Amino acid sequence: MLQFARFAATRAVMAVVTLVLVSLIVFTLMELVPGDCAERYLAYKNTQGSAITLADIEAERARLGLDRPFLTRWASWLSGAFRGDFGESCILRVNIAQLLGDKFWISLWICLGSLTLAYMIALPVGIISAASKNAFLNNSLRLISYLGLAMPNFLLALMVMLFSTIYFGETLTGLFSPEYREAPWSWAKFVDLLKHAWLPIFILGWSATAFALQTVRALMSDEIGKLYVTAAAARGIYGRRLLWRYPARHALGPIVNSLGFDLNRIFNELPIVALILTLTEAGSLLLEALARSNDQQLAGAIIFLLTAAIVTLNFATDILLAVIDPRVRKSILR
Repeated sequence: MLQFARFAATRAVMAVVTLVLVSLIVFTLMELVPGDCAERYLAYKNTQGSAITLADIEAERARLGLDRPFLTRWASWLSGAFRGDFGESCILRVNIAQLLGDKFWISLWICLGSLTLAYMIALPVGIISAASKNAFLNNSLRLISYLGLAMPNFLLALMVMLFSTIYFGETLTGLFSPEYREAPWSWAKFVDLLKHAWLPIFILGWSATAFALQTVRALMSDEIGKLYVTAAAARGIYGRRLLWRYPARHALGPIVNSLGFDLNRIFNELPIVALILTLTEAGSLLLEALARSNDQQLAGAIIFLLTAAIVTLNFATDILLAVIDPRVRKSILR
């Protein structure tokens, strides 16, 4: 237990250090964007085309605290970020925490739901496919996985919307019914969210399932042919007991370790799907902040929150790997 506690503490420190370094990179990139927040806001606000004086810019910089040294401003931003306070949106001049509201957390849970759906399907199907000698089954699963990798998520979203509109007269867009969009959270609103969230979860999980299925099948196929599996079979261990006790257990390591990468990939696909399904979520806000309004404060907050989610998931997977495989927790303590 002491060794496991040391391993968990070491991983926790590494996770915090990673998040601090990422915050420095994000803040530095925000600073490198041409024109600071004061200049962008005054240019955005100045709809009359009148000249913006240097005094106006300096006054706005002083109000925003941009006249302080870089490291001081980064330390202040990082301290606020760990408390959930990201300051004001550079362009909209509203509190970022209020602007994001529930949008980021709904987006994150949709991505986690898609990731869970993908591996709930990919793990058993991939193991069965790798162990099966049925050519028809293997070829069918391979065709389905190739189709999932080849068909973009936005195309699948358009197909589902078209089918639903033609046959049911419903576009299946949005995350809430009209009466719940501005309503406070309640059990009825949560149930309404579940009724609508299945579609983006299914669409985002489409390609994630195909990718995970290919990974699981490849790892299992490699492990099944090894000598320790043959030796276990010679000792009379066979069937599902053999698969789960030996090759599946060894193949799970790389799969669990890739969960953070898969979550990031799903979130990257979320903005396009959100635009098609008219979802109100953090992915479209990030796209708006980066591509249109140039609101680097809002974009930096969303990227930091996403990074924190991925780092937390990676920490959890490290702990899970240590539970599954003692070699993992021993490796860092040598």
